[in-house]
Amino acid sequence: MQKLNINFFKGDYEKFSNFYPVIIRYEDIEFPSVEHAYVAAKSLDKMFRYRISQIPADQAGRAKREGRKIKLRKNWHLLRYPFMRIFLIQKFALPEFGDLLLSTRNAYIEEGNYWHDNYWGNCYCDKCKDIEGKNNLGKLIMEVREIIT
Repeated sequence: MQKLNINFFKGDYEKFSNFYPVIIRYEDIEFPSVEHAYVAAKSLDKMFRYRISQIPADQAGRAKREGRKIKLRKNWHLLRYPFMRIFLIQKFALPEFGDLLLSTRNAYIEEGNYWHDNYWGNCYCDKCKDIEGKNNLGKLIMEVREIIT
C-alpha cells in the first residue's frame, strides 16, 4: 500500500489551511480563522487585535496583508512558531478538524504553495524550485496529530 502524502491544502484537505474558517480564541477575543489569530499575535496593540478579529472569515488574506503593515512585537521571530502551535492545537481539538487530521494516519503533510512561502510551507513556483521549504506548518500539523491521537 502506497503511503499517503498531502502536498496542498485543497479538496479533501482544505480544512488544514490557516485561512479556513474556525473560531480561535486568543486573549479573550474570538478570531474567525487561525490566520486572523496569528496576525493578531504579531502585535501587542489590543486595538489592532480587535480590528483583525472584525475582518470577516472569508477575508483571511486581508488579515494577512494587515499583518505585514504593523510593527512586530519584540522577538516575533522566536514567538511565531509557538503561537502557531497553540492556535493549531485549539483548531484540531474540534472534532470537525481533529477527526479529519486523524484520518490521515501517518501521512506526510506539506503546505505546498505558489506564493513563495518557504518558512511555513514549500513553494513550487519556478522561482523557488531549487529551494527546499521548511514546511513548518506541515510539521506542526503532524505534531498536533500526535498530540490528539
